[in-house]
Amino acid sequence: MRKFLIMLGCSLLVLASCSNQKQEDIVQPEENEGETEVSIIPHYSLSEDQYRMVLPYRPSAARGAITNQVTNRVDIDELEEGLRRHSTTVFDPKKYVFEEGQFLDTEEIYSLIDSLNPEIKKKGTKEEQIKEHRNNPRVFSHVLEQNFLKKNDDNTVKLVGVSIGISLKSVYRFQTETGGPYYYEKIPKDEMIAEGQRVAEQVLATLQEKDGLEKVPIMFALFREEEQSSPVPGNFVMKTVVGEGDTSIGKWENINEEYVLFPSDRAKDKYNEDYQKVKTFSEKIAGYFPNYVGVAGKGLYIDKNLTQLSIEVPIEFYGKGEVLGFTQYAFGLVKEIFPNYYDIQIEITSSSGSESLIYRKAGEDEPKVHIYH
Repeated sequence: MRKFLIMLGCSLLVLASCSNQKQEDIVQPEENEGETEVSIIPHYSLSEDQYRMVLPYRPSAARGAITNQVTNRVDIDELEEGLRRHSTTVFDPKKYVFEEGQFLDTEEIYSLIDSLNPEIKKKGTKEEQIKEHRNNPRVFSHVLEQNFLKKNDDNTVKLVGVSIGISLKSVYRFQTETGGPYYYEKIPKDEMIAEGQRVAEQVLATLQEKDGLEKVPIMFALFREEEQSSPVPGNFVMKTVVGEGDTSIGKWENINEEYVLFPSDRAKDKYNEDYQKVKTFSEKIAGYFPNYVGVAGKGLYIDKNLTQLSIEVPIEFYGKGEVLGFTQYAFGLVKEIFPNYYDIQIEITSSSGSESLIYRKAGEDEPKVHIYH
């Protein structure tokens, strides 16, 4: 495993004297260790629940594999960001720094996917092949690795934890011939979970064969993808932690979270109070701006409580003054309609791109505004 030496100081690019406030930890190789590399760890993170990251940023050893395996862009984003969010409950972002996975490379991930999914026999009639696929769905689509490092008292850093996201399909899409029609098979949640747990055991065995990972704690989380055309992502459904020195997975913990589209029948039926607030927001805008066409939003619910709400407001503008007036009006509606116990973000867009942004963190009274120039 690579070894680093951390030295506190100012950036080498700064010619002026150092300030009294630490800005970054400079990671430099020990003498006579040619394999180590110079890096820095920024002293500050953007917020208390976000990790600092080692710079220069080292991409994942499996860079690009996720886009070939997970077909929905919103699923890719949530798999990456959601795994980091769940990792904060195991690997404290105040103590540890983040780095993309460096142990599982692209070739190894593809090998795991091929070996742990059923082999599909390609012989027989079309009907026989359809039956073969439906009896042996390839549910396991990707494995995402994230690493966590800790700075030691002797000015070195070491790997102290790994998070693994196992991405699994809710709908299996397949063809019986190249260029032919696609067929779809829905995967029941309990079957998907059983498959994910089986895959996790095999991935654990693979990881613990690697130098440096024999006794490192590993968090596993199972992610249920949404169907390919869904405007909202899927969600994590279970997680577990394999402790230092453990060689098998013990008890899994349920994760009760979901993303909900606004407006939608699901939002209306299951979260009607929030649905009505978004509807009121939309109707009030429509009453003053005739070239407004409606809103599109998504909410993240954890244990049935709304924790994040993001809304896009597409509208055509004919000048920056109109953008400013519209943003001011929307700002007032956010304060009037939406409570402050969840994060909220309102992005105002036009055919030219983003025009302005209104956002407020949970617990804050006053929203913040940014006008794009």
